[in-house]
Amino acid sequence: MFEIRELTLLSVLLRIVTAVILGGAIGLERGMKNRPAGLRTYMLVCIGACIVMITNQYIFQIYQTGDPTRMAAQVVSGIGFLGAGTIIVTSHNQIKGLTTAAGLWASACVGLAIGVGFYEVALIGGLAIILVLTLLHIWDKHMRNNTRSIDVYIELEAGISLGEFLRNARHAEVTFSSIQIESDSHSKNGCISFFATVKSKKRGDHAGLLDRIRDFDGVLFTEAF
Repeated sequence: MFEIRELTLLSVLLRIVTAVILGGAIGLERGMKNRPAGLRTYMLVCIGACIVMITNQYIFQIYQTGDPTRMAAQVVSGIGFLGAGTIIVTSHNQIKGLTTAAGLWASACVGLAIGVGFYEVALIGGLAIILVLTLLHIWDKHMRNNTRSIDVYIELEAGISLGEFLRNARHAEVTFSSIQIESDSHSKNGCISFFATVKSKKRGDHAGLLDRIRDFDGVLFTEAF
């Protein structure tokens, strides 16, 4: 077991192949969901982090100088530029891509563990990431779909005040809370747009609740997020 942790041609080959497999396994789940970063991106991140650690170990062993953790620290902080590129803010101020960005960062950490020969942590960590992205995604979706409260984005047509909209909602027994008006909403042809939390009487009745809101006078657009 010690031999594969030493820096030899066989151990280098094993580490890079392991990085390809684990990085690809993590990226496969993202790619199947058509996320900004998919199979190849995750593979490259994991392989690149692995190569950095191998190079760092080589420099330290051959030249007996330098900090064996310095390059790893640069990877952990530097991967942020790639993760930031996957995070987007939609036209309705919804933030998307956070899970993909976190997955890229975690994939880089797996690559670092592989690169230094810490196979146990790399395998356990890689499997844990895959489980979080797959099984916990299903559980998280189930939890969201069975709550009584949902966050919505609503646009009102010009001439309809927020107070009038809320009065109509109360008459329809729809309760809004945590209302946040967009700062530039009045510049959109006089329309008002805002985010709010709305409660339903029954769990999981999100589609029915959105349909009721769409039927209110003056509602141009609404969606859950």
